[in-house]
Amino acid sequence: MPYYDNGSVRIRYDEAGSGFPLLVIPGGGLNSRISNWSTAVYNFFDAFKDEYRVITMDQRNANEGESAGPLDTTDPWGAFADDQLGLMDDLGVREFMALGCCIGGPFVLKLMERSPGRVLAGVLCQPVGHRPENPDVLYRSGRDVWAQQLMARRPDITDAHVEAYLHALYRVNPDFVYSVSREFVSNCRTPILVMPDDVAPHPYQVCEDILALAPNAEATIYPWKDTPELKAKAVERVSSFLNAHKAVAAR
Repeated sequence: MPYYDNGSVRIRYDEAGSGFPLLVIPGGGLNSRISNWSTAVYNFFDAFKDEYRVITMDQRNANEGESAGPLDTTDPWGAFADDQLGLMDDLGVREFMALGCCIGGPFVLKLMERSPGRVLAGVLCQPVGHRPENPDVLYRSGRDVWAQQLMARRPDITDAHVEAYLHALYRVNPDFVYSVSREFVSNCRTPILVMPDDVAPHPYQVCEDILALAPNAEATIYPWKDTPELKAKAVERVSSFLNAHKAVAAR
């Protein structure tokens, strides 16, 4: 697979198909990587490559991925967005749509904030977010699972680096989706489709809050992943949503 290099950051990516660009971000938390599509609740990379130029990537420092970079403890959500936007720049893509699973939900919202008008529509599939009754669920997962694997192969990264990084990700703004504020979402007119979930790192209430705040947000059915029939219905809604906004962009 090809790579995009930007200073000390190297991003492995893949693309398939042709047509309007669609960035699809795999789930897996801080281990968001291309190989996760094969075991995802739905493989959006394969599903849309006949209709779009579909682009996906390993996020920096995902274990078992091939992207790497510093642990940015000043603006980690912004650093992820810079990787994603830099890749699109490198591919010659200006306007695109984005679909993010799990941690990809906050990534998509950060892209909308970071580069207004460039992301024409976004799908948030099972987005992670803050759960007040279990506020450190994502912090603990990062510390106990992701960081241990990362430090085993990166001797330059210490416990202190990890603590500062996870603090910046999940404790500096311990509310909502972490990456952006409620105020931003309430003023964001970019069309958003939410695919709700309700497990520890994917709070249903966060999905409800996005739908209540965002002026142009809508949702698929819920629950949607419990049976093949429900899943097919939800994915058809995603396809219709993307096609509608692709058509608007083509005018």
